[in-house]
Amino acid sequence: MVFGFTADLVLPPPTEGSAEVGARVAEARDRQRMRYAEAGARTNADAPGAVAEAAAAPDEPGTRLLAQAAEATRMSARGYARTLRVARTIADLAGADRVGRIHVAEALSYRRRAPVS
Repeated sequence: MVFGFTADLVLPPPTEGSAEVGARVAEARDRQRMRYAEAGARTNADAPGAVAEAAAAPDEPGTRLLAQAAEATRMSARGYARTLRVARTIADLAGADRVGRIHVAEALSYRRRAPVS
């Protein structure tokens, strides 16, 4: 018998179908469109820097985690801002009003790692 990836064997099956995910994405996009209406932007990616930074300001535990990660990885200002935007998007997909530590942690997990030599 031929099996797929090992992860397929140990991970639970997906709990959301395409329709549910699509609805969640549509809700997140609506939330972003309303948030940035006055700034003339539609999404977290389109929002001007200061506006996006204000909207993505994490709670205290999230701020601490991001600061620790920024120091440990010598994150650039651009990397910091991009991580905040991704965390805000993750929070939007979760329906959260505020970016929390869990959203920051997930955003950090998506950052590329430097190749090990």
